[in-house]
Amino acid sequence: MINLLKFIEKKKGIPIPLKIKLLNSIPLTKDELHVKGNLHLSYTEIKELPDNLEVDGYLYLSSTKIKELPNNLKVGGNLNLSSTKIKELPDNLKVGGNLNLSYTEIEELPYNLKVDSHLYLSYTKIKELPNNLKVDGYLDLRNTEIEELPDNLEVDGNLNLSSTNIKTLPNNLKVGGDIIVTNGREQYFKDNFPKFRDKIR
Repeated sequence: MINLLKFIEKKKGIPIPLKIKLLNSIPLTKDELHVKGNLHLSYTEIKELPDNLEVDGYLYLSSTKIKELPNNLKVGGNLNLSSTKIKELPDNLKVGGNLNLSYTEIEELPYNLKVDSHLYLSYTKIKELPNNLKVDGYLDLRNTEIEELPDNLEVDGNLNLSSTNIKTLPNNLKVGGDIIVTNGREQYFKDNFPKFRDKIR
């Protein structure tokens, strides 16, 4: 099939669709490495992406066989990696929208990670967050193994700590929205952390 597509591309000038190239690990041209719109690959058999890929819009990779991300990946919109085998992120990853890592095997985040919108980490194996993490939107830590929050954590939106073992809040924590704890622990947090009393629900 691929040989036929290459033949048609060469003889008749009909390019092989980008999605087919990615699914079959066919090298991309320099122009193809810059996707000016969205790239939807969820529920496909995709296993890898090329280095230096830049997607101006959304990149959807949920429920794929992706295990690692390429070097210098840039995503202008949301990056959805939920329900994949991803264990770590490259240090130079850039995401302009939401970063969804829910139901992945992620174990740690890069020390210099900055998320320009929401960060979803629910139902992951992650045990700690990097110091000085800044999330411009909502931070979802539900059902993670995190037991304490790092120094200088800054969350502009809501911070969801439901179904975690977190029992303390750092004094230098900054939260623009609500701190969601549920499971009957709301009053405990209100009593023990008066600085955040009006934010806890």
